[in-house]
Amino acid sequence: MKRLTANELVAMFGGLLLAGALFANWYEAVSPLAELAGATGVGSLSGWETHDILRWPLLVMAIAPFILAYIVARDHQLTWARGELTAVLSIFAFGALLYVGVIDRPGEPAGQIELEWGWYVALLGSVLMLAGSALRTGETVRRRKPPGTI
Repeated sequence: MKRLTANELVAMFGGLLLAGALFANWYEAVSPLAELAGATGVGSLSGWETHDILRWPLLVMAIAPFILAYIVARDHQLTWARGELTAVLSIFAFGALLYVGVIDRPGEPAGQIELEWGWYVALLGSVLMLAGSALRTGETVRRRKPPGTI
């Protein structure tokens, strides 16, 4: 555990925020005529209730910083820079959250569905995961290859 730095702790905190925010309110239907995830009328739904497929990848992405911390704590040797895969997964989580929150918000009509605080917490969690894992990736010194090799 002595090998863990603040970068891994930030990424793990972001993973906790993302996982916890899945069960918080993400969307609120503000019109009695609005339909959100099969429910009609005014009310709030969590990301877990709304997204049948996306919830599983987001949950796996929230676990990634803990796997990174395990790799760092056990000092496992990898063929890629530590934190690189977690950074890629957190970029995907950030993009997916922006897509379902800003570009293609679920529900009909989309103008009657507003974002709740849980979506913002999930977005913050993905940003913290990205920051912690990207800083961890930057700590790894990459070995140079001779010219002409792949």
